[in-house]
Amino acid sequence: MISRKLDKFIAEFYSNSNNALFLTGARQVGKSYAIRKYAKANYPVYLELNFYKDKSLCELVRTANTEQEILQRISLYTRTNLKAGKTFIFFDEIQKCPEIITMVKFLVEDGRYKYALSGSLLGVELNGKKKVESWPVGYMKEERVFPLDFEEFISALGVSEQIIDTLRECWNNKTKVDDMIHTEMMKLFHLYLIIGGMPAPVQSYLDTQDFVRVEAKQKEILDLYKQDVKNYNPGRELQINEIFELIPPELNAPNKRFILKDMNETARFRQYANDFLWLKQAEMALPTFNAEIPVAPLKLSEKRNLFKLFQNDVGLLSCQYASGIQLRILKGETNINFGAIYENVVAQELNCHGWNLYYFNSKTQGEVDFLLERDAEIIPLEVKSGKYYQRHNALSNVMSNNEYKIQRAIVLCNENIKEKGNILYAPIYMLMFMHQREHAKESVYKLVLPDFMTK
Repeated sequence: MISRKLDKFIAEFYSNSNNALFLTGARQVGKSYAIRKYAKANYPVYLELNFYKDKSLCELVRTANTEQEILQRISLYTRTNLKAGKTFIFFDEIQKCPEIITMVKFLVEDGRYKYALSGSLLGVELNGKKKVESWPVGYMKEERVFPLDFEEFISALGVSEQIIDTLRECWNNKTKVDDMIHTEMMKLFHLYLIIGGMPAPVQSYLDTQDFVRVEAKQKEILDLYKQDVKNYNPGRELQINEIFELIPPELNAPNKRFILKDMNETARFRQYANDFLWLKQAEMALPTFNAEIPVAPLKLSEKRNLFKLFQNDVGLLSCQYASGIQLRILKGETNINFGAIYENVVAQELNCHGWNLYYFNSKTQGEVDFLLERDAEIIPLEVKSGKYYQRHNALSNVMSNNEYKIQRAIVLCNENIKEKGNILYAPIYMLMFMHQREHAKESVYKLVLPDFMTK
């Protein structure tokens, strides 16, 4: 059984709040499993209502006039006596019945039971015909769920908290990692490139250590994604699936930017804009937009029609490549384009850790893989999978441009940690410590009015 940071979050949430918890995220990232695991361990009465499996449940909610009617119907439907303070009710796949979101306020106000909600493709559904009449602000906490990040992955494989704390200290203090630990961490990182962070493939590896079975689980998820496209956007399934299938070869291209002409010689962005948006809202793909100028706020120079498109999980990306790539990655074969896979795992981890995804490209200065924005500071980030990791002309050009006022940069590579000038070279697994939210500065502003304006 995989333990995740999400488990601790859920337990702390219900210990400190009477509100409902709403988990969102891509399919198969472990939302329902996490709720189920917590509720069954802590409540004598656990009810799970899945709107996808039983279409009649939505009618049960939609036609109820009050929260009391809903609760009575749930009791009748499940043939269960609801017990105050001892009952946990989980509404799953709510994209099929977003009306339940409106009712959450009244259910929470009733106060007798605990509630959780979960849904995938909600952004897709709510941008379609289905709408939420009233969002229960103050009564429901929404939390996004992602595939296992690298720290969760190595914990699942048995790496101790002591080792992780030691690595975190090396990152914070910019000190060298013990060579033996560094070697083992790189092995684990290459394993993560193959398995990824989807819970089912990770669990399959833990149970069997068999890449064939891991790949079978990954293919099941990819097939499910294709079926979702058909079910939720039947008029555009061919175009969306074609874009999804093009992610691996497009990332293999020299500049990794998604080129529409690779789909259709006469294709224009406006023809496919909604298809890319659909993949983003379904969280099946991670668009990384070009910022014309590496100056905060990056949003102001964002080019929506220039982007890279990454997979939501690096293991699924590896699965989309030719069969047999797993052992080749573990052996470190030089004829594999590790650059594409490395960049995908970086995009995935940054997205999970709260960063907006941007890159920089200029005809005169070159391309920088990622731009990080924190507290009005821009930090260029380069990803190097080869031995020439100190060759980064574009990064040097950007840092030497006085107009950008860039103070520091990071290069993620296969080598141990070291600083050279204002560039930090760090092993790529250190990515697990790069969190956007943890270092937010205090933002208190105290207004002092002049005497003549006060009473």
